[in-house]
Amino acid sequence: MNTLSEQHVAHARIAALRAAMQRQQVHACLIPSSDPHLSEYLPERWQGRVWASGFTGSVGLLIVTLDFAGLWADSRYWAQAEAELAGSGIALMKINTAGSLQYVEWLAQNLKPGQRLAVDGAILGLGIARQIEQALQSCGASMAPECDLLQEVWSDRPPLPDAPVYEHLPPYATQSRAAKLAALRAEMRAQDCAWHLISTVDDIGWLFNLRGADVNYNPVFLAHACIGLEQATLFVGAGKIAPELAARLAADGVTLQAYEAAFPAFAALPSNARVLLDPRRVTYGLRQALPAGVSVVEAVNPTVFAKSKKSAAELAHVRAAMEQDGAALCEFFSWLESALAQGAVTELEVDAQITAARARRPGFVCPSFGTIAGFNANGALPHYRATPAAHARIEGDGLLLIDSGGQYLGGTTDITRVVAVGQVNAAQKRDCSLVLQGMMALSRAQFPRGLKSPMLDAIARAPIWAAGIDYGHGTGHGVGYFMNVHEGPQSIAQTTMPEAHTAMEEGMITSVEPGIYRPGQWGVRIENLVYARHAVSGQFGDFLSFETLTLCPIDTRCLDLEILRADEKAWLNAYHQEVQTRLLPHVSGAAREWLLLRTAAV
Repeated sequence: MNTLSEQHVAHARIAALRAAMQRQQVHACLIPSSDPHLSEYLPERWQGRVWASGFTGSVGLLIVTLDFAGLWADSRYWAQAEAELAGSGIALMKINTAGSLQYVEWLAQNLKPGQRLAVDGAILGLGIARQIEQALQSCGASMAPECDLLQEVWSDRPPLPDAPVYEHLPPYATQSRAAKLAALRAEMRAQDCAWHLISTVDDIGWLFNLRGADVNYNPVFLAHACIGLEQATLFVGAGKIAPELAARLAADGVTLQAYEAAFPAFAALPSNARVLLDPRRVTYGLRQALPAGVSVVEAVNPTVFAKSKKSAAELAHVRAAMEQDGAALCEFFSWLESALAQGAVTELEVDAQITAARARRPGFVCPSFGTIAGFNANGALPHYRATPAAHARIEGDGLLLIDSGGQYLGGTTDITRVVAVGQVNAAQKRDCSLVLQGMMALSRAQFPRGLKSPMLDAIARAPIWAAGIDYGHGTGHGVGYFMNVHEGPQSIAQTTMPEAHTAMEEGMITSVEPGIYRPGQWGVRIENLVYARHAVSGQFGDFLSFETLTLCPIDTRCLDLEILRADEKAWLNAYHQEVQTRLLPHVSGAAREWLLLRTAAV
């Protein structure tokens, strides 16, 4: 819960925003969780919603008027938001899903004719901006996208990050920069476009075989790119790219310009240019920077599809990374069980120990997201994060949910396991068994190639639905190759529209992570990464199935084996046999003993 000093800070910052609104003659201010690249994890400079509200969840949107302040957050963050907003004067506006546009409806209902909404257009997604504009027109209000009030009131706003950019090199980079650029230009020619603008940092990092550390967990750097049919320009912070790397980029036809020069350069494109851009992956400000006469082709970035389909060479590296990650987890879990036998462990120690185990593995770079370690009731919060000020001791009886992952030079991992602490009761075992059945059902599925990925969601939910239970998050997300742990275009989620670009294709790596959450009691989520591979071809076309990539035992102490069918037990035993076979060469001592114990057949 907020302290009195934190409440005072939130009141003062909202008051400062309102004073700036009056000076700028605007009547409302919208602060999204966004940056000029529409990133999931934001550099501190664009953590304006956190700064103004005190709500530290990774997703949320703040709206301030002269007499109201509200924070829109989905169900994953309600408990956290209620605690962090307490006493701040900011109302929690509950929405059911992260993609909800209820705040747009609220704006249309509450703004009056002639009133103006301040928002920084440079960080507002183009698609969302269009919907806001349309909603405001219906009520006679308007948007002021040039009005970045944070720049006026945030006196100690952090600067741009300055971490160096480095090259992702062979053998892990399995395709050259020149080859990727050539393939992209072929797609541009197919769209009859001479220019392509990219702002999403994962697309840029993948295309140029570059990596960085400008945000937590994802090995990316802030940049914009302008790709022509002959040359490419990378707009990146001064000093971030060493002269030797700049020379190698130049040899591939890539020139460097200052990060701040991007929008002026876009504005200077030929007035008759034909430009390819992705309306889901550029901001309103970028689109407005283009000259009036430019012809814009709106389509998904070709790089989104290209990087989502991992090559055979990349998959070989991913499998090797999974073995190293699994070995690290064996070391961690053997430590955990030993530590629990000697006394209580805290959720914070879980994070420290699991990261340390991964750091001892070759090719490890950093965690792929903040570790979630939630014991009993904390496990019922899907995006729970233990902090020094608020965390639990792991003692007594119950379930410990651990969701973690690593960035390796040869791949990105993401895994969730639930482990037994003390005695596990019958209701907890039932929930764990149902979730495992859901995970196995989708992992074992065979389906037509090109099936819209959201349609797969029901396969994992079916065993859980059959028990009259559901969960509030998606079942699976795409995973990058030493890149963002969340990537598209595929998304196994019932709230995602099954559009053409969401098709599941061979080579895609996706998570499978159903769950059950009982507020105030416990949470269960079991997650593996899988990749889509060719299964069969015939009269009815090509079919795909999944290969499970993640290698880590599933705690059978948490299961009610009477619930599992014979074929499900067979799948579990076969999975554990593969885990054992592939991880044994990488572990020794206590970790080896733990692996043999936890992969015993049921």
